[in-house]
Amino acid sequence: MEHGRFSARDEDSDINLTPMLDVVFIMLIFFIVTATFIKQPGAEVRRPDAETDQQKPTVSVLVAIDAAGNIWIDKKKVDEVGVQAYIERLHTENPKGGLVIQADRDATYGKLKAVLDAARGADISEVAISTQKDT
Repeated sequence: MEHGRFSARDEDSDINLTPMLDVVFIMLIFFIVTATFIKQPGAEVRRPDAETDQQKPTVSVLVAIDAAGNIWIDKKKVDEVGVQAYIERLHTENPKGGLVIQADRDATYGKLKAVLDAARGADISEVAISTQKDT
């Protein structure tokens, strides 16, 4: 009689899940690290047409100016006075990236100039205005 003892047959019948969990966690880490995060400014803008345009590889700050003249950064409406501080904070998080402005074609030049001045005040040298391909 074998009371309290496991036979060799009982030990072999257990399934070891540790290697499977390791693989699942490694895959999860891989997908998190390689995921591309798309920046959204927070406002829908109709960008002006352009015949010549170039894709910017690294963008740390994305600013949108809607048709009503509202300035949006990270899905938050920002007034002209706070734009520079907001841009400086985001740029220090990723100093290698530049600034892209998505200005609506109906937005006023004054708002665009305010954002450009804020970028200059934040010492950002790479500033681009987002356009769409001329179709």
